[in-house]
Amino acid sequence: MWIFLAGDAMSFGALLAAYGAMRASSADWPVPAHVLGIPLTAFMTFLLICSSVTMVKALSASKRGDKAGFTKFMLMTIGGGLIFLGLQAFEWTHLIHGKHVTFSHNPYGASLFGTTFFAITGFHGAHVTGGVLYLSAVLMIGLFGRFSKEYANIVEIAALYWHFVDLVWILVFTFVYLI
Repeated sequence: MWIFLAGDAMSFGALLAAYGAMRASSADWPVPAHVLGIPLTAFMTFLLICSSVTMVKALSASKRGDKAGFTKFMLMTIGGGLIFLGLQAFEWTHLIHGKHVTFSHNPYGASLFGTTFFAITGFHGAHVTGGVLYLSAVLMIGLFGRFSKEYANIVEIAALYWHFVDLVWILVFTFVYLI
């Protein structure tokens, strides 16, 4: 998992570095606060941070052999991921249909803004989707398979991935939405 996460970190790092380079070289790059919904994405960030907390609690419950606690906190984590994805879909819909920002068109300035914004947030959204599916599979194994304290290793690997996805979002939120 660590090798996979290192490769993924390099992918996100390259995307954010390219975003920064394009933004720095563009004279008409829009101010993110004028185009993007900062309050909505701040809530989305808070939601993912909370889902990291519930993931820690799910892992702790699995290590104690507490199946009910594990189930409750995994469902909360998965729910947080699903709500995040729903809000991201809402944000994209609003940008495309309300503000007319697309991959190739941006009425607020540089056309590459839309390209980089949708590429970075879409890549992250794909990772959240994968994480939700992965966590759901781990939950199903715990519910219908063998649940034991040794099972906590599987949960811990899933937690590593989920925390990584959350950390990446904090970086995306900071560099794309705030700065």
